[in-house]
Amino acid sequence: MAIYIIVSGGVVSGIGKGVIASSTGLLLKMTGLKVTAIKIDPYMNVDAGTMRPTEHGEVYVLNDGGEVDLDLGNYERYLDVTLSRDNNITTGKIYQQVIERERRGDYLGRTVQIVPHVTDAIQDWIERVSKIPVDETGEEPDLCIVELGGTVGDIESAPFVEAMRQFQFRVGHENFALIHVSLVPDMHGEQKTKPTQTTVHALRGLGLLPDLIACRLIIPQPLAKATKEKISMFCHVSSEQVVGVHDVTSVYHVPLLLQSQGIVSFLTRRLNLPGLNLTSEMLERGTLLERRWKTITTDQERLFDSVSIALVGKYTDLKDSYMSVIKALEHSAFRCHRKLILHWVESSDLEPEQQDADPKKYHDAWRTVVGANGILVPGGFGERGIEGLILAIKWAREQNRPFLGICLGFQLAVVEWARHVVNLPGSMSTEFVSEPVDPVVIFMPEISRTHMGGTMRLGLRPTVFQKDSEWSRMRKLYGGASIVWERHRHRYEVNPTYVERLHTSGMAFIGRDEKGERMQIMELPNHPFFVGLQAHPEFCTRPLNPSPPFLGFVAAACGPDVLEQQMAQQLESFQPPHPKESMVGEPALIQGSREQLPPTSRERVLSGESG
Repeated sequence: MAIYIIVSGGVVSGIGKGVIASSTGLLLKMTGLKVTAIKIDPYMNVDAGTMRPTEHGEVYVLNDGGEVDLDLGNYERYLDVTLSRDNNITTGKIYQQVIERERRGDYLGRTVQIVPHVTDAIQDWIERVSKIPVDETGEEPDLCIVELGGTVGDIESAPFVEAMRQFQFRVGHENFALIHVSLVPDMHGEQKTKPTQTTVHALRGLGLLPDLIACRLIIPQPLAKATKEKISMFCHVSSEQVVGVHDVTSVYHVPLLLQSQGIVSFLTRRLNLPGLNLTSEMLERGTLLERRWKTITTDQERLFDSVSIALVGKYTDLKDSYMSVIKALEHSAFRCHRKLILHWVESSDLEPEQQDADPKKYHDAWRTVVGANGILVPGGFGERGIEGLILAIKWAREQNRPFLGICLGFQLAVVEWARHVVNLPGSMSTEFVSEPVDPVVIFMPEISRTHMGGTMRLGLRPTVFQKDSEWSRMRKLYGGASIVWERHRHRYEVNPTYVERLHTSGMAFIGRDEKGERMQIMELPNHPFFVGLQAHPEFCTRPLNPSPPFLGFVAAACGPDVLEQQMAQQLESFQPPHPKESMVGEPALIQGSREQLPPTSRERVLSGESG
């Protein structure tokens, strides 16, 4: 029987349940346990794929193409696991499943109801997914963290709360614990407990008793002892069951903050974790993880040199729209021993029209771009701000400033090059102009034009480095591998009919799909660092294993010596973040793509471990 820890929330949404859930899982993984995670989102959407980034934050993509909540990214990064679309449960998925069963006659003529049919479906789903291996061991997890999205008391969450009430009896008290995250507002220096009392009372009224209450404070001061004792008294828990999570300099300190308050020792006793009889190998693996995590958090506080990056995007009003991009930059800055200074630039502010509408915004935006050590253009959709993105790309190319383009950024780098180098001024993507003079970026022929959800080119896909790419910085950053795997999410691609003209003019498409038809990595040979990827490598970054494209970009922004150092290190020690089992078709692809590789990488490629 697996062990389950449920993380619920009260008072307001968005107070950090995902980080607390991930941190708890990480701490228990440090004890040697194998940990997986499930996120419950109580909205009717089947998945997050059609939701606006400015409303819901980033749409995170998994190996199997699942478009899911951004908290799944927290789980993968903190726990260093590879999850599937089934690790994200939505109301839409559950109702879709129940209705399909009813249509097949699975309920044998009975009236289908929320209780027991929907609640049973939720419990069955959790039990099934909790047993799926997610890490390099290939073994069934020991423990599953289940984050219940929304807040207690929401109408949308009611079936899931009831399912969890029933679930505690299905799996048994010794295999079920509940962490409730609540806001403790600070009003003029006084920490208020009434909201927490109210939400815990509501939770208890629904049949769930919290084992731990995590008090979230949106201030840098910790939870006061008097506040802790008051919550303990009025919420019917001991004082050791109340922990505080105040603002810290980095979210990577949250696990250690929780550890310092005894959360691991409490859960160890509450769930009888010593009874699992962990092997010496599991304990050693957990000890190593703890040591490495403490090292990066300690080193982060000792950084003095900085690197400034301008993120030029379309959704900068909500920073969560670029959550994985931010994390990829942070992880890369850790590796380069630099403090990341991230500047946000709304792309439309760079366009000439803005100079007349709001001169201050216009000049401030350009001052930021010109002053940054590197320019990053991430993914996005829609026509707004496109010309501003192209102008930023042009400036980075002409001024030899390190540049990284992701998905849309890659496509617009091709458009910019076609306009100003190949001398095709009418170049544009058909996403923004239906019939441009030169459609250098086009709609992919196999993509649906009538259905939006789950119809893009999604999930983990291979990129094959071309035979003449030995010079490529990107290939060295990937450890010299001939094939690399990254996650995709796009509907448009570089027009194959223009590839030869672009290549002849100096734009090197060093990475293509397994058939050689789709352009997936672009690099300029005579530039300090000018790279574009059709994939989204930010989805595979890890704190202890940064994404190679982002690592190269940040290193180049730090200086050519730092880039050379990181390329040499990657050639020796790069490890792909994905278990081999998730790389469908890898052996066949490798069989046909064995170029001469550096000795340190060739062995990994031939053994199927190159990513």
